[in-house]
Parts: sequence; structure tokens; C-alpha cells
Amino acid sequence: MRNQSLLVIFFFITFTGFLAACVTTAKYKPVSNLVTLEVSFADPLWDGKSIPEGQQCNAFGGNGATPRLTVKNIPSGTNVIIMEYSDRSWPQMDDGGHGKIGYRIPLGTTEITIPSVPGHTFDLPEGFFLLEAHRSLRGNGGAYKPPCSGGIGHSYYVTVKAVYDSSSKSEESKLLGKAKKELGKY
Repeated sequence: MRNQSLLVIFFFITFTGFLAACVTTAKYKPVSNLVTLEVSFADPLWDGKSIPEGQQCNAFGGNGATPRLTVKNIPSGTNVIIMEYSDRSWPQMDDGGHGKIGYRIPLGTTEITIPSVPGHTFDLPEGFFLLEAHRSLRGNGGAYKPPCSGGIGHSYYVTVKAVYDSSSKSEESKLLGKAKKELGKY
């Protein structure tokens, strides 16, 4: 009976995560000339190979936060940068399962350094907004869940999107640019 309950929970999490990813993605219609963003770390602790010490979830002794990211080649018309944090090694936490967060930027911005967002909280810094909370059932809730595999080598990454987020129902929201950045293994 316990195994059946766990199986039902697994499918529920997978299905709701899939639906949430579809809704978030469906809101932004990709343009035909999608730009490839240039994304780099603005913090030297992050190297894209391994998660820095202390940047894991609090279940494993960390107090992690998102890395500061520098985003370049931002296309004209962008007013929001979206970060979707994922664990490629754990299907339920892939495709933004560690949280989807938006950051408002002024129109005409071509390059920006995005501040860090603390993990395990819904209290986001100014300029940020929540698109989807992390999907993990373990630990504290929040907008972002830091890497939490316990050091068994899961592969973490962030998908960064430049979008035009329309404030009017009569106008279409658009995906203008995109890139993936490896965060590292933990």
C-alpha cells in the first residue's frame, strides 16, 4: 500500500510539474528570430562544474541562493528576464522544478547583472516575481530550492529567457531570447 501511495504521489508531482511548465511556456509565444542570450556568472565562486560549498539546500547544511548572472545580447523589447532552475538528473525537478523566477528590467536594456535570490523563501528581492515555486515536497517551501541531491552528482542548470511580458490582454507576450547555463554538479 505504501508503494502505491508513493507511486501516486510521484505521478501527481510529475504531471502537475508538466502542466505548470506548459502553462508558463505557453504564455510566451516564441518569435521567429529567437536570440541566443549570453549568460555568465557574476560571482567567481560559481564555475559551472560543481556547486560551490554552502550553496546547497538547508537539508544538507547549506544556505544556498541563486548565483548572480550577467545576461548580455538582450533583444529589443525585453522587459522581463526569466530564470528556470532545474535538476536534469531528477525528472520531477527538471524543466524549472527548482523554481521559476522573473526579473523586471527597463525596456532598451541590452546587458544586466541579475542579483542573487535566497533559497527556501517566498520573500523575493525588489524587481523579482514568482512564476512557479519549486516542486520539491521535502524541506521548506519557496521560490527557489538550492541544489539538494546530497552530493551524489546531480547536474543542475538554469534556463534564462528574455521575454516581452504584456500587461494587456489584447497584446501577445513573446519569448525573444533564450540560453541555458550549467550551474554544476552536487
